[in-house]
Amino acid sequence: MIRPLIAANWKMHKTITESVDFARDLAGRFPELKDRDVVIAPPFTALSAVAQALRGSSIFPAAQNLHWEDQGAYTGEISAPMLADSGCRYVIIGHSERRTLFGDTNERVNRKLRAALRYDLKPIFCIGETLAEREAAQTFDIIEKQLKEGLNNIPTSDIRRLALAYEPVWAIGTGKTATTEQAQEVHEFIRNVLTTLHDRDQAAQVPILYGGSVKPDNIGTLMIQPDINGALVGGAGLDIESFAAIVRFDNT
Repeated sequence: MIRPLIAANWKMHKTITESVDFARDLAGRFPELKDRDVVIAPPFTALSAVAQALRGSSIFPAAQNLHWEDQGAYTGEISAPMLADSGCRYVIIGHSERRTLFGDTNERVNRKLRAALRYDLKPIFCIGETLAEREAAQTFDIIEKQLKEGLNNIPTSDIRRLALAYEPVWAIGTGKTATTEQAQEVHEFIRNVLTTLHDRDQAAQVPILYGGSVKPDNIGTLMIQPDINGALVGGAGLDIESFAAIVRFDNT
């Protein structure tokens, strides 16, 4: 059975003090997580402080992005070795906002994935379709293209080091959520594509998260689906009570 992963993406929110306070509060509420992994992704300014606050806890720090080069004249960018040095364990790659607002192509996403893996960072690789693409019945074509091009030249032995996150762009920050049937259908398709591209046993170990207006009142129904193994949480991940309720989900 795949160990569930619940990740909060804070985007451009929270100061260092606010981030550390949240991290300590969350770690105090969950001193020992035996059956699920929990990740929080603060802004870069707070990442090192949050990693220090979480040291020895059951919660892991994540970055929201990285550059594919180790160093160089890339003003404003952060590299994989810098993230690893800060205490980061995970990194979100290919989020829809990075794709739509900052021009991250599938090729760039692929380079970022390979950079993360070189430094033993666990990527949360995001894929998903827009509303126009869904309405044009292109969901599966878009997902398959993002998977194939994003995972290009990544060895099968590295696939189980990834987590995938399906985030229908039309459901991010809109209050809309894909039905459990819609989400499961796409998650099952993702698993099948992974199996086709790589070894079945390796593909079977990859957690596939759902991201798109995840809240305490829908996490349970999402997590009972056979191919939904966790959640990438946006707005609800900024509030300690809401996120703690999501972390406590019960899918029995």
